[in-house]
Amino acid sequence: MYAEDDFVQLSALQHFLFCPRQCALIHIEQTWFENQLTAEGRIMHENVDEQKKGETRGGIKIERGLLIRSFALGLSGKADVVEFHRQGVSWIPFPVEYKRGKPKEDFSDRVQLCAQALCLEEMMGIPVSCGALFYGRTRRRLDVQFDDSLRWETQQTASCLHAFMEEHKTPEPIYDRKCDSCSLLDVCMPKATGGRISVGKYLQEGIAEHEEIS
Repeated sequence: MYAEDDFVQLSALQHFLFCPRQCALIHIEQTWFENQLTAEGRIMHENVDEQKKGETRGGIKIERGLLIRSFALGLSGKADVVEFHRQGVSWIPFPVEYKRGKPKEDFSDRVQLCAQALCLEEMMGIPVSCGALFYGRTRRRLDVQFDDSLRWETQQTASCLHAFMEEHKTPEPIYDRKCDSCSLLDVCMPKATGGRISVGKYLQEGIAEHEEIS
C-alpha cells in the first residue's frame, strides 16, 4: 500500500509504456509542450468534461471527470467518463477513456483504462469487469475486458513505474518512428545520442523480482 504522498498520476502509465524518457520529462522534469496532436487531445477531453454531469440515459448514469485513486497501485487521477450500469439493485462502474487518435498496436491504452477500473474497484468495493476506449479518429468504442492477464500487466506496470520514478533519472534518448509525433521532440532530441533504454527493461526486472518473491 502506498501513502498519498507517493501517488503517481494515472496518465504516467501510458507515458511510461509509450516511452520512459517521455514519462521522465513530463513527470520528473515537469516539461510539457503542445503540438497539434496533443492540442486536439486536450480539446477532446475538455469537451467531455464540459458536457452535462450526472446525466442519465436509458437507465445508465453517466459521471464525467470523476476523481479516482488506488492505494494499492499508488495512482490517482481523473476518469474521463464512468458509466454506471444497473444490475439488479447495484450500479456497476464502466469506465470510458477518450483518445484522440486510433487504436494502438501496444497495450498502453488498455493498461491505463484497467488502472481506472482497479481504482474504482478499490474505492467502491464492486468488481469492474469491463470498460471501453473511445477513439476520436475512428469515432468508435473499443470494448476492453479486464481479465487476469491485463490486471497483472497493469499492476506490474504500476510497480515498475514507481521504481522508475524513485530513481529520479531521465533516460538517454533513442530515436524511433513514434518520436515524430511526440510534442517533446525538440526538447528530447532523440537523434542526438545512441542511448538505449526501453520500458521492457523495467518490466523484465519487475517480473524477475515478482518471480523471486513468489
